[in-house]
Order: sequence, then C-alpha cells, then structure tokens
Amino acid sequence: MTPKHAWTFLLAAAIGLASLETPRRSATAEDWRSAGEPAAGPSSSPSTAPAKADPPGAAKPRIAKVSAGKGTLPNEQGQLWREYDITPYTLRVASTNRPEQAIVDWILRETGYEVWHGEPLAILSADRRTLHVYHTPAMQEIVADIVDRFVSNEADSHSFSLRVVTVNSPNWRIRARQVLQPLEVRTPGVQAWLLERETAATLVADLRRRTDFRELSSPQRMVSNGQSSVIAATRGTYYVRDARLTGNAWPGYQSETAVVDEGFSLEFTPLVSVDRRSIDAVLKCQIDQVEKMVPVMLDVPTPVAPRQRAKIEVPQLAQFQFHERFQWPADKVLLVGLGMVPHPSPSEGKPIGLALPLGLSPEGNRADLLVFVETKADLSETAAAATAARPGETYRGRY
Repeated sequence: MTPKHAWTFLLAAAIGLASLETPRRSATAEDWRSAGEPAAGPSSSPSTAPAKADPPGAAKPRIAKVSAGKGTLPNEQGQLWREYDITPYTLRVASTNRPEQAIVDWILRETGYEVWHGEPLAILSADRRTLHVYHTPAMQEIVADIVDRFVSNEADSHSFSLRVVTVNSPNWRIRARQVLQPLEVRTPGVQAWLLERETAATLVADLRRRTDFRELSSPQRMVSNGQSSVIAATRGTYYVRDARLTGNAWPGYQSETAVVDEGFSLEFTPLVSVDRRSIDAVLKCQIDQVEKMVPVMLDVPTPVAPRQRAKIEVPQLAQFQFHERFQWPADKVLLVGLGMVPHPSPSEGKPIGLALPLGLSPEGNRADLLVFVETKADLSETAAAATAARPGETYRGRY
C-alpha cells in the first residue's frame, strides 16, 4: 500500500469510530441516589436549603459563660433560710389580689434595695402564704420585725382621717406657728409638723372660715394596715396635636386630637407598730396642671388650597412630685404642707374629679396644699405610753 493510500485509510477509520461513539457524562450525586429516595427540588442545593430548627429543649449557644454552680446556696457570711407564715395578714386583706406584695415593699423600704441585689447572696420572695428570705441573721431580725407588724392582731385595719385641703395663701402659718411641732422633711419646699388632736381640730376649724379654703377629699377613710389608699381628682383636657393630610377633598387635612390628664393624685400607705404606739407612712403626691395651650400655625398646602394653614396646640405643663416617708406617735396628728404647688383649675365652671372645687391662687394656678393625717383607732390604752417620733431619723435614701 502506498503512503497515500495508508493515510486515506487511517482518516476513514477515525471518522467511523467518532460516529459510532455515544455521548458519556461523568457520574454525579444523582447516579448514586438510592432508588427509594425522592428527587430533590430546586431549593435543595446547599446554598438555598433552609436552616434546620433546633430540637425542642436544645440549649442555645451563649456568649457568656454559664455553669450549674456548686448545687448549693453559698453562705460565706452566715446566710440563713427562713420561711415566715404571713397568712394571718393575707387572709384578712380583701382589698387587693396580692396582699403579700405590701410586705415585700415595706421590707425593701426598711432595708434598701441594694442589700438584696449584691453581696452577700440574698433571696426575697413571697406568695400568699409564705415569705421566703435568705440573708444574714442581722437582716433576718429586721425582716421579722416588719412581718410582726403585719401579722399582729393589734395592727389590724385602722380608720384614718386623711384630709387634703388647699388655701390660696400660706399666711395661715402666722397664727398657727406657736402650736406646730416641726418634723424633719428632706424634700425641698415641703414642711411637716405634729399637732395634738385638739389643736389640729381647732386649726381645721380656723381654716374653714377662710374664703379661699377648699377640701379635696373625704375626711374619713378605711385603710388596711400596710396597704395603699389613693385620693385622686383628674380630668382629661383635649387639644389639637397635629394636622394630617388626607387627600384632594377639601380641606385636604384632618385635625389630630390628643388628651393630657391634669389633676392630682395622693397615695397614702400606713404601717402601724405592733404595740400601736407609732405609725410609719409613705406619702406620694403627683400634680399635673395645664397652664395654657401654646398655638402654632402650620402650613398644610393641598391641591385644593395651596396656601392653607392650620392651628395646632402644644401643652405648657406644670408638674409637682412628692415622695417621702414619715414616722410619728399614733396619738398625734401629722400635718404636711406641700407648699405653693400647681393646681388644675375647673373648666366651664365644672370642678374636676371628686365634684369638689379646687382652691386657686389669685394667679389662678397655685395653691398651698395641706394634708392632715390622723388615726381614728382606739388608742385609749396606748396614748399615755406613746413615744415621740425619733428626731433626726433618716432612712438613707429609702422610701
């Protein structure tokens, strides 16, 4: 065979083999899938598959280091576990669903909050039957004294006379100064005094003769020992807060109204001692007054009125807050003068809240607010032995 014929033969053989060869592909994961396994959809690729949810009860990863501890409560400072039976108190209080909270609140007032949230390790918890306490022996003594004041039969519900009055001028102090026994107060601008019962009755009678005298509360209230009683007189004052565009229909905007509450709220929380000789009480007062509404004109251009303006209002508020704890002999009357505080004035000739007129200063927005607190319990057995309030007593920031 000549070289030319040999080259032609090799070329033909190569073409024939290429035409007979079938296309082949490399094996993939699809080839190795078991016969019973369904084919995955388009979202089964690793980049688009959703993350699997953690099984129930699985611990989530944390950044902070967490351990189970030693399995016992540390007592390096001699902490003791005590459980106090508080049912003698909780069973006779029906004014609230959680009367045990009052015991916890008074313990925190007496001890301070910080001693339960630092060192040493401490626990304070209560349900309707038991108060659970884990603390040092010294702290347990303080807690036990507080619990005794709640569960003692001698410290049952008392009737308190709680008068809240206003006068336009504080000049009533001129005549009363000689009969007022000062009591320490830490709130600036606030004064407190102790009075004999007969003296307090005479002072109230003198104040009633004044034309600017107003009484804001019922003079007789039943208060459960350790629980709170609130005297409040409030009303809502509506005003235009904003103008909201609504569309092409005239006028093209809608006034958005809001309400601000003005008035006063006085919270009284007493705690009688076991022997009924003294009273601890917390007074909290909140006063909110709308002095005036400041007008503001806004541009609210719309297709139907491109140069339109709307008036909104911004409340100018005056506020007063008072929160203090007092202790005084149960046979005396506590008088607290809150000073010339803001007072909401009646609108359209109608009084607010308790349907009682409010005392107004000549400027129309100030009054001297006075609170008289007197216990009406039978103190004949203990009045002679009543001790004076501890002078200079401070509570290290506790209320």
